[in-house]
Order: sequence, then structure tokens, then C-alpha cells
Amino acid sequence: MLVGLFIPCYVNQFYPKVAIATYELLQKLGCTVEFPLDQTCCGQPMANSGYEHLTKGCDKNFIDNFSKYDYIVCPSGSCVLHVKDHLHDENREELASKMRKGVYELTEFITDVLKVESIDAKFPFRVGIHQSCHGQRGLKLSQMTELNAPFFSKPGQLLSKIKEIDVVSLTRKDECCGFGGTFCVTEEAVSVKMGQDRVKDHERQGVDYITGVDMSCLMHLDGILKRQKSPIKTIHIAEILNSAAN
Repeated sequence: MLVGLFIPCYVNQFYPKVAIATYELLQKLGCTVEFPLDQTCCGQPMANSGYEHLTKGCDKNFIDNFSKYDYIVCPSGSCVLHVKDHLHDENREELASKMRKGVYELTEFITDVLKVESIDAKFPFRVGIHQSCHGQRGLKLSQMTELNAPFFSKPGQLLSKIKEIDVVSLTRKDECCGFGGTFCVTEEAVSVKMGQDRVKDHERQGVDYITGVDMSCLMHLDGILKRQKSPIKTIHIAEILNSAAN
């Protein structure tokens, strides 16, 4: 199984350890992993701002870099959802359609494709899971609490396999953190207030870490935590799943 590692531009620039953890984890789980060096932004920020017509270059570059892989895996639900919904190429539309079906968020790939039964990792801390909106409502990584349906969480399912971890139950499991990509720029005050509310729920549960599948949401929450001088830290789920068992 040949996997192309798709790393969002902000992870590449600010959180390379998340990319490394994802790479190492996929290798541990038996995948042959390659990181195309010429990959760039998937075009999501432009599309979210109403300029999707300017993302054709991003689409072409994405197809050029990832078309040879059996699967494309990314530690970011929002970027994966963008590619699933918006990757097009008028000259290679059949190929683009095939690639849209072959791109996966990391936890989705581990649970649905690899169907991993156990993970050899240990994380002896109290942890809260932030369910990012794109992952939950777009990729269906977890059930929405407003629906009268059985609850599930693919990130939570994987974390339950980790030794010595204490995953807490939050009061509002799927509340938005307020990041929202360009929303946090255009509606800064609302974004910050939403983030503060999200942090308070984790604080009430006495967590050591907030984790999730989107480093962008965690980046937003981390900024609020640091400004409040909170001892709570943020960590991407890939780093927990890749943590040493001993």
C-alpha cells in the first residue's frame, strides 16, 4: 500500500512535528509512505474566502503530486474535506474524481481502511477531545449530538486503545472552537469568545491536554490558553497515537 502524505501548509510551517508523527505512525501501521516535496496549499483559504476560481493552480499541482498513490492521507480534516469536495481539473476530471475518493483524514484512514485493532502507545494524561466541525459534519468522523442517533467517534475509538490515557467526557462534545479558517480573521471578537467558551469546558474537566484531528483548531485554542497562562496544552492526535509505549 503506497500512501502519499499530504501535509497542510500551516502544519508544514508551524507544526512539523505533527507531520513527522503522522509519517512515523503510518509506517508503524505497515504503510509505505512518501512525502511529495512539491506539494503546496490545497487552496482551501481562497475557496473559503469566495475565490475558488483562483485555485486551479493548486488543483493542478495537487494532482501532479498525488496522482500515483493508492491513498492520500492528511492530518487535517478541513483540508481533506476541501479536496474531497473541490478538487477538479477540466483536462483530467476523471483522475480528479478518482483522487477525491482516495483522500483520507488520518483517523478516518486508520479506522476505515487499515481497520487497526490495537495501537502500541502510551499517554498517561487526562485528555479532552475537540471534535472539529469539518471533520465531524463534513467527514462524519463523529456523531453530531443534536441527532437522535448512537454516538460514535473515530478519534475517540483510537484514543481508547492507548495505554494509561484518561479521555474525559465534555459537557458540549461538538461545540465549534470559533477558528473557522478565515472566520477568525474577519470575525475576530466572535472567534475569540467561542474559543474561550470551548477552553472553559475542558478546564472544568481538569484536562492536561486538548487533542483533535485539526491542528488549525488546536492552534486557535492554544493561543487562547497561552494568553490566559493556562497550564493546559494542545497536542495533535497523531502525536498521541505515535507516542512510545514504554
